[in-house]
Amino acid sequence: MDKTIIKNRAGTAVDVLMYAILLVQMLYVFAGNTLHEILGIIFFVCLVCHIVLKRKYFRSFFSSVKKTPVRKFSDAVTVLLFISIIVLMVSSMGVSRFIFPWFKAFGRADIHRYLATSVLTLSVLHGGMHGYMRTKRKKTAAALIAAGCAGAIAVGLALVPYLNRHFKEVKIDYEKAVSGEKVQWKGEKPLVVYFTRLGNTDFEDDTDAVSGASLMLADGELMGNTQLLAAMIDNAVDCDVRAITLTGEKYPSSYGDTVSAASDELKDKARPAIEPIDVSGYDTVILVYPLWWGTVPMPVATFLESGDFTGKTLYLVATQGSSGYGSSVSDIEGMAEGADVKKAMSIYCDDIPDSRKKIGEWLEEINK
Repeated sequence: MDKTIIKNRAGTAVDVLMYAILLVQMLYVFAGNTLHEILGIIFFVCLVCHIVLKRKYFRSFFSSVKKTPVRKFSDAVTVLLFISIIVLMVSSMGVSRFIFPWFKAFGRADIHRYLATSVLTLSVLHGGMHGYMRTKRKKTAAALIAAGCAGAIAVGLALVPYLNRHFKEVKIDYEKAVSGEKVQWKGEKPLVVYFTRLGNTDFEDDTDAVSGASLMLADGELMGNTQLLAAMIDNAVDCDVRAITLTGEKYPSSYGDTVSAASDELKDKARPAIEPIDVSGYDTVILVYPLWWGTVPMPVATFLESGDFTGKTLYLVATQGSSGYGSSVSDIEGMAEGADVKKAMSIYCDDIPDSRKKIGEWLEEINK
């Protein structure tokens, strides 16, 4: 068989494999972490093969031959794709728990997901442009490219979070997750206050412990994400811990219904009744809370407005399924009058079970 035919077929096989791996990687909820990391290594091996097989195309980047606007655009997409893949590779190492657990740069799962979405989208655009330049049906090709890019963005920004919220069950060894190096706290120990759905929701017996719903199974028992973070802080500095607990109607078991209820409370500026928490004997309060509709849950607002935070330092630990603190910091500053409000960390839901070391390092830093 002609070498050119073999080379072309090999190139096509590698390309198809790379697209397949990218799609499977986006559906890591079903693949699991170990397979996800192994497939990541295979993808980058395929990338090297792709570059070798297509080396003539890459040499043309430096050709003095005048290029059409379409070719220039295609080349720009290729460069952006290459840069995105390199950054994704670094990010992959940063979130690795199996192959590169020692590598810490770019170690945020939400950033990793955004990078993966950009690589998938640019890959669709990259492959589509090659087809566009060969076909005579330009309008049809352009429409297919646009649809493919839109689909890639939808997979990364909508489908993946949905699957994560509804299908990714989280199971942990409680002692292993919570235990870590101790921090010798100087002065009065802080008060840790947290809000979680557990204890504030009428859960059914068969409720799933899924990451996006802020729940996990700790040694087989249902536990809230923020509850685990509060336990990590307690393990590090041996402090007092209090949960924000509703005294009236609780939230529904269904995650979707809870989202709707939280939306209604936010619109109505509701302040649900909670069990009182006395902060008067503490100089430092660490508040651990989930982001609901980009801010604090309304029971947290009740806690902040019912206590006297004058002269106290209030550290914020937010958990979220996107990124950042939303508007919660400025909202808290308006609720906890007199407090010196400081950001501590915003933790992506997938990263919570592995946050003990990060929390310990932060506590050491503020305790110098």
